[in-house]
Amino acid sequence: MQEKCHGPCTTSSNCSQPCVQHFRGEIGFICNGNKWQKSTETCTSLSVETLFMDLNNTSRFSVAAPFIPLHIVDYQAPEPIESVAQVIQMNCPLDYACIIDVVKSSEATSGNIAFIVKLLKNISTHLSDNVTQEKMKSYFKVANHILDKAVIPNWAFIPDKNAGSDLLQSVNWFARRFRIQNELEHITDELFIQTKGLHINHNTSERSFSFSMNVSNTTEGILGMIEVPRQELWKLPPNASEAIGIAFPTLGAVLKEAHLQNASLPRQVNGLVVSVILPERLKQILFTFEKINKSRNTRAQCVGWHSRKRRWDENVCETTLDTASKVKCWCNYTNVLMSFSILMSPMSVDNKVLDYITCIGLSVSILSLIVCLIIEATVWSRVVVTEISYMRHVCIVNIAVSLLTANVWFILGSNFNKKAQNYNWCVVVTFFSHFFYLSLFFWMLFQALLIVYGLLVVFRRMMKSCMMAIGFAIGYGCPLVIAVTTVAITVPGKGYMRHGACWLNWDNTKALLAFAIPALLIVAVNLVVVLVVAVNTQRPSIGSSRSQDVAIIIRISKNVATLTPLLGLTWGFGIATLIEGTSLIFHIIFALLNAFQGFFILLFGTIIDHKIRDALRMRMSSPKGRSKAAEEESEGLRSSGWHHAGGATSSEDRTGNS
Repeated sequence: MQEKCHGPCTTSSNCSQPCVQHFRGEIGFICNGNKWQKSTETCTSLSVETLFMDLNNTSRFSVAAPFIPLHIVDYQAPEPIESVAQVIQMNCPLDYACIIDVVKSSEATSGNIAFIVKLLKNISTHLSDNVTQEKMKSYFKVANHILDKAVIPNWAFIPDKNAGSDLLQSVNWFARRFRIQNELEHITDELFIQTKGLHINHNTSERSFSFSMNVSNTTEGILGMIEVPRQELWKLPPNASEAIGIAFPTLGAVLKEAHLQNASLPRQVNGLVVSVILPERLKQILFTFEKINKSRNTRAQCVGWHSRKRRWDENVCETTLDTASKVKCWCNYTNVLMSFSILMSPMSVDNKVLDYITCIGLSVSILSLIVCLIIEATVWSRVVVTEISYMRHVCIVNIAVSLLTANVWFILGSNFNKKAQNYNWCVVVTFFSHFFYLSLFFWMLFQALLIVYGLLVVFRRMMKSCMMAIGFAIGYGCPLVIAVTTVAITVPGKGYMRHGACWLNWDNTKALLAFAIPALLIVAVNLVVVLVVAVNTQRPSIGSSRSQDVAIIIRISKNVATLTPLLGLTWGFGIATLIEGTSLIFHIIFALLNAFQGFFILLFGTIIDHKIRDALRMRMSSPKGRSKAAEEESEGLRSSGWHHAGGATSSEDRTGNS
C-alpha cells in the first residue's frame, strides 16, 4: 500500500495518493481525529487486455501475476469493460474458462473487486443467451474469488457503494437463464457461493433443498433451507418447471443499503443470503435460516432484498418461528425480490442486566400484589366507611388485580416464546396482556379522577352504585374496546404481533401504539392531577408562619411521592425506549421502575396508609376494634368536611386518606 498523505491533517480534509507500481488508480484518505485514514481505493491490475494476454501471445509472462512490468503491458488506452463480451465470445465461447486463471491469481484489491463486479455484470447482460453448467461453473468461480471472507474488508473502500447489490443482481440474472438437466442438480459448489436446482411441476409434493456453508473460521457450517410449499406447486402447469437456489455466506456483509433513515444504525445480516429463481406463477416460499449470532436476546427479522430500491424490505416476509438458533420465514417472491435473509433487529437490547432486573422485579411485584390483596381483604370492612373511601379501595384492588394478571400473562408469553410458537395461542397471549396492562392504566385514571372529585366536589355526592358503574366502565370497558379494535384491524394482515415475541407489533403496523398512546395520555392526565393536588394543598391559612411553609412543602412531596407509582407516571420513561438507538440506561430505568410497580403499590397504596395500619393492628389485637375504627373514621370525615376551608390538616386528610 502507498504511504499516507504527508500534508497537514485538519478535520474533514482529504487527499489522494497514486497506487504502488504496476497498479492503476489512486487511494483516497480523509482526516479523522488528526490522523489520515483510508477512505477509498481504485487500485487495479486487471483490464480487458490483461485478461487475454496469454491468449494473444503478447507476453510470455503469467498475466495472472499482479507485478507485470509497465513496459510489457500497454496501459495507454485500456479497452472499455463493455468490450469484454466480444473477446470472450472469440476466445472461449463454450465455457468462459479463459478468464478464470487470470482473475483467481490477481490480488483482491478494492479496484480489482470493482473491476470483477463490472466484468460479471457485463457477462450476465451480453452472454447469458445459452447458459450451460460449464459456463455457470466458470462464472461462479470468478464470483467466489471476490466473496472470500479474507477480502470482504476491501469492499468497504470501493467508491461505488452499490457494488454488492450489482453483484447479487448479476448472479441472479445469469442463473435465471440456466436450464436444469437432472431431477436434482448440484450446479456449483464453491466455498462462498453454492447453487442447486431441481425440477418441479403440478404433481410433485413439497420440494426443498438446503445449504450448509462456513461464515467464519468455525468448523460447523451455517444452514439455510428453501421450501416450495405444496399449495404453491398446485399453481404450476403439468409440464416440468424448475427452481434454482443460490446461497452466499459472506455477501450479507457487503450489501450496502441505500437511503437508510438512520445511517448510524446499519442493519446486520444474521444468516445466509439465499436467492431463488422460480416460475412466475409461484408467489410465496418458505425459508429456514440458522442464526450466526445465537445470543438469547437477539431478535430476528425476515427480509427480502429489493433490487430496485437497493435495500432490505421487511414488509415482504413474515416470521413464523424465531428460536435462539433458527428462524422460519414466509416470504413473497417477485422479479425484484429474489434474495432473502434475516437481520438482527436494531431494537433488541442485548444485556443480561435487564433480564435480571425483570426476573427479580416481577417476582417481587407478584408477591407484593398478593400481599396487597390479602391486606385489603383483611381490613376491608374497617376502612370502607364512606363512598369515597370505598371507591378508593376498589381502585387499589382493581389496580392490583390488573397488574397481577398482566404480569402472569407476560410470564406465560415469555416462556411460550422460547418454544415453537403457535400463532393462535400467541394471539391470545398478546390480547390478554394488552387488555390487562391497559386496565391497569385506566383504573389509575379513574383513581386520579376520584381524587379530583374528592377535592373539588363538596356538596353533591354521587351514589355508590353509580360510581361503581363508572369505575368498571372506565377500568375494563375502555381497555376492552381498544384491545378488540386492535385485533380486528391488524390480525387479518398478520400485523398484530411483533416478530419473535407474543406482544404488539411495532416494526410494520405500529400496533404497539394502541397501548403506548392511551398509556402515555393517562400518564399526562395523572401528572395534571398531581399538580392540582399540589396547588390545593399549598393554600395556607391566615397567619401562616415559616414552620407552616415547611409543612406545606413536606405535604406536597408526600403527595407526589405517593401518587407517582400509583398513577403510573414512571411509565413516562417508556417514551425513550420506543426510539431506535436509545441508550441502555433508559431501558434499565424503565425496567426498574415498572418491574417493581407491584411493590410500589403495596408500599404507597397500602402500607403507608396509617388507617390501614391501625385497622391491621386492631384486627390483630382485639375483635372489638371494628366499632372503634369506624367511629374514628366517621369522626375524621366529619371534622374535615371534604371542603377547602379546613386548612393544611383537612387538605392532607382529603388527599392522603380518602
